[in-house]
Amino acid sequence: MKTHARAVVIGGGVVGVSTLYHLAKKGWDDAILIERKELTSGSTWHAAGLLPLFNMSYSVGQIHKYSVRFYQELQQETGMNVGFSKVSNIRIARTKDRWDEYMYYAGVAETLGVTVNILTPEQLKEIWPLCEIDGVLGAIQHPEDGYIQPADLTQALAKGARDFGATIYRNTTVLAIERQADDTWLVKTDKGDVVTENVISCTGNFARKTGDMVGLNIPVIPVEHQYIVTEPHPAVLERKAKGLPEMGVLRESDSSWYMREENGGLLLGPYEHGAPVCYVDGPSDESEYELFQEDLDRLMPHIETAITRVPAFGEVGIKKVYNGAIAYTPDGSPIIGPAPGLKGFWLNEGHSFGITAAGGAGWQLAEWIVDGEPTVDMMGVDPRRFGPYAKEGYLIEKNEEAYANVFTMHYPDEERAGARPLKTTPVYDRLKKLGAVFGCVYGWERPNWYAPEGYSVPADELGMEVEVLTAHNHAPPLEDGRIVEKWSFRRSNYFEHVGNEVTNVTTNAGILDMSAFAKMEISGPGARAWLESILANTLPKKRGRVALCHLLTKHGGVRSEFTVYEWAPDRFYLVSAGAYEAHDHDYLRKLAPADGSVRLQQITERLGVLVLAGPRSRDILKKLTRTSLENKDFPWLSGKEISVGAASAHALRVNFVGELGWELHHPIEMQSYIFDRLMEAGAEFGLKPFGIRAMVAMAVEKSYRLIPREMSIEYNAYESGLDRFLKPEKDFIGRDALVAYKDKGLRWNFVTLIVDDVRDCDPRGSEAIYDLNGALIGRVTNGSFGYRIGKTVALAMVNPDFAAGGTRMQIKVLGSLLPATVVEESPFDPQNTALRA
Repeated sequence: MKTHARAVVIGGGVVGVSTLYHLAKKGWDDAILIERKELTSGSTWHAAGLLPLFNMSYSVGQIHKYSVRFYQELQQETGMNVGFSKVSNIRIARTKDRWDEYMYYAGVAETLGVTVNILTPEQLKEIWPLCEIDGVLGAIQHPEDGYIQPADLTQALAKGARDFGATIYRNTTVLAIERQADDTWLVKTDKGDVVTENVISCTGNFARKTGDMVGLNIPVIPVEHQYIVTEPHPAVLERKAKGLPEMGVLRESDSSWYMREENGGLLLGPYEHGAPVCYVDGPSDESEYELFQEDLDRLMPHIETAITRVPAFGEVGIKKVYNGAIAYTPDGSPIIGPAPGLKGFWLNEGHSFGITAAGGAGWQLAEWIVDGEPTVDMMGVDPRRFGPYAKEGYLIEKNEEAYANVFTMHYPDEERAGARPLKTTPVYDRLKKLGAVFGCVYGWERPNWYAPEGYSVPADELGMEVEVLTAHNHAPPLEDGRIVEKWSFRRSNYFEHVGNEVTNVTTNAGILDMSAFAKMEISGPGARAWLESILANTLPKKRGRVALCHLLTKHGGVRSEFTVYEWAPDRFYLVSAGAYEAHDHDYLRKLAPADGSVRLQQITERLGVLVLAGPRSRDILKKLTRTSLENKDFPWLSGKEISVGAASAHALRVNFVGELGWELHHPIEMQSYIFDRLMEAGAEFGLKPFGIRAMVAMAVEKSYRLIPREMSIEYNAYESGLDRFLKPEKDFIGRDALVAYKDKGLRWNFVTLIVDDVRDCDPRGSEAIYDLNGALIGRVTNGSFGYRIGKTVALAMVNPDFAAGGTRMQIKVLGSLLPATVVEESPFDPQNTALRA
């Protein structure tokens, strides 16, 4: 056995072998793979082999697209049949909401370059003659989709990897993984030890056991998944005898199942509620080709709807029921990328659609490992989207929830209820009494909007127009039984109430709990010089000033955004998006010098943040502090420690809504006191709470960017329109690539659009944009109705030829083309008069 390798892949399923293949293809021919048993003996062997291109996530969509194309190329490259049956994939819609979901996805697919056909019920019947079309509104079809033989695919990947020089060790067990003093890893096995710079964990059901070896909590626990294979059916056999094509993979999303042909019969795979997690403590050391006892009772509602839709399924006997483990994460997407806190340790785990994702996941992870960056924005699958809160109990509840919701409607405003409320701030109960309807980010509860006292959605507006198994379209009822939020792809019941919040912030004042912000203090004699060397903007020379700074990739893309405030000599306070705390802080720690000149301390839980914004915010705050809040003493983009009644806070004159205001960063134990004092002081000025949805609507009106929407590793920082925050006259990470890219010419431009002819559906992000001749020219990154200007606003990345003010174009919103026009940034208050008031 080799004693040294640049990379050691652990796990010989399709994901691990794909990772090895792509590393070797990029020139790392000394990479090795270690598999405890035989290749595919974990979950790969019993997978149904489906290749669904459908996915609402940009990251996952790119991964799946690559896989489907690559598997066909792999067959030609290796000469091995991978068993790819390009039979297409059809998804049926029985409800209006489902059709909206499909039309929204069709826009996402167009921006990804994935072909989607729209089918009438009659066209569906032509392709799938065994399918009844009663109650079908329509369907979408992926003509490039189908299924593959997982074992054959894995063996072809293994041959390809070996052909590039990589080595595979089967029947070899990893006993321990140890970090060495020189930052290399020692992988101990029962066949010998290997020293490596990079360990890649692709261990599937064993992920948590692998993590335990290095002290890492990997947020993966498998869930049982069953599928049924019937005996051959005469009608299917007759089609085969006539040489007719396979009918393709059929999905009735509203009944939560998929179906395809299998050896002359039919294969049905439901995603039911009540499927339990498994292998919570990991499989046994001897586990191989393992299945669980079937439980058909759990599947009966799905079986019944399948027989109604495809009567032939009920006309033959059951040949075999498979019940095997599928790895899951809390949000159902895989984890691909660097492990937090461990240099040279990489994760390719949690693949609930592992056959589809394996090719693309291996491709991007190899790019990341070898070249230092992926080429696709991977934020949606980054392991660091979860934090230390995602432990066993949380994973059990959320992973079972994710499995049960595979086919439910993926509403853009959906907030799932599992494992909540988990992390709450001291004012949580106060906000709840005021009508807060909460969302969740990084485990934190945050108010999305506020329902009026006693408000509820009328019962006749809930549910679907027909009875379906996936009819859940609203938030869980409150403690008194009221349902206050209905989810939709269109303007929903909260539209009016969010507008009222915006109006109050703009005319009076509002208060928002933003304690979920990620917060870190960076201190030490080398702190300023180090921050200057990594961030693209210049730090303010004067203590007390606030700067917006970006951490770029080495290629000039945008990795992270920080508000930077020097609150004491050589002590800098960095604030970033709460959702990306682990991501942002992990990069900072890995970049920090090892000489002790810089100290990093995560202080998120120590400080709360209350945002006070609106034209009366100065009047309110000055009732509670002796500090002068006038412009000459407390200008925009500055900060000071002030008293708030008997409490204290660092007041930063910044916000994300474009109004006069302050963020009050305070000791978390003082939050209830500060909140109460502000509400008392603000009563005469009309102070009311507002939520995230009002904040986002106001931010869009100001053309404010967000990661990973307008700012991404895929967009050069100049493309994102960050010119005023970039200082190429100094050195920083990505500086040379940034400048060279600009000199070469930008591929994209950030623009703000006013969208006309909107009725009940505003663009939200990922919609395709076309020129007036129908050519694809860009994609929407964010959008909202602008309550202050009375118009719908979209933010977008477009071809530079179409970025000039006044350029007209079209946005496809739920299947309809809406006219849009490029306008100058910040349609609301472009001179920042309100901010500087």
